[in-house]
Amino acid sequence: MTRDEHLEWAKRRALEYVEAARYEQVATRYERVRELLLAAFTSLGSDLAKHPELQNHKGIDLGMALIMIPDSTYLSSPEVMKHFIEGFQ
Repeated sequence: MTRDEHLEWAKRRALEYVEAARYEQVATRYERVRELLLAAFTSLGSDLAKHPELQNHKGIDLGMALIMIPDSTYLSSPEVMKHFIEGFQ
């Protein structure tokens, strides 16, 4: 699989979690939304690590820094996480 194919595959898989989070948000299950958004980010990082050209993608470092900020609201909504994931190149 080429770098671009692998990246698109990883993004699609991560976006499945984002879509599930969007559904949970409508049902006002906010704790579950947070879990699913973290799963989306983790899925993306794990999948990118499986390709030699994507193993050290700087977007994962950036996302981790944003998530780890105390009381962070970065990447905390399905819309923002979707935008973040779709922005990976």
